[in-house]
Amino acid sequence: MELHRALGRTVFIVSSSPEEVVKPLAEHLGPVEVIATMAEVDGGKYTGGIAFYCYGEGKATRIKEVALGRGIDLAASYAYSDSITDLPMLEAVGHPVAVNPDRELRREAERRGWQVRFFRRPVRLRERFPKVRPPSRNAAAAAAGAIVAFLGWMYLRRVTAMRRES
Repeated sequence: MELHRALGRTVFIVSSSPEEVVKPLAEHLGPVEVIATMAEVDGGKYTGGIAFYCYGEGKATRIKEVALGRGIDLAASYAYSDSITDLPMLEAVGHPVAVNPDRELRREAERRGWQVRFFRRPVRLRERFPKVRPPSRNAAAAAAGAIVAFLGWMYLRRVTAMRRES
């Protein structure tokens, strides 16, 4: 991303994940724009529907719309993906790159002469977060005991209150 920025290119994350998830991630990556799945909102509330599903052909359609609106030359643009589901997006740019591709994308990239990159030690998102250890048995037992004691106290309070009313 830094190379593309240094060359004056706008960097986008194009994802099928909801924009509410992708935008906070993008904030950590520096100047990055987001094209992602959009939830349907009515009156400031989520309806449960999807306004735009950024997947497959939808990704290609949206990047073409954005490129047209901003004067971006897609023939000079790059796209990176690991999945055959992104084939329409990769076909829409002049410089498609398959990164640690799935079997189908690798086959297609090799057939078309596209650049294929492999990272030997990919960093999984799960590995970037601190590991949280489960509580010890003693701590779990103490917590369970506290809950049982609290529920017992609540029960006795209620029974005592009911006797007073009688």
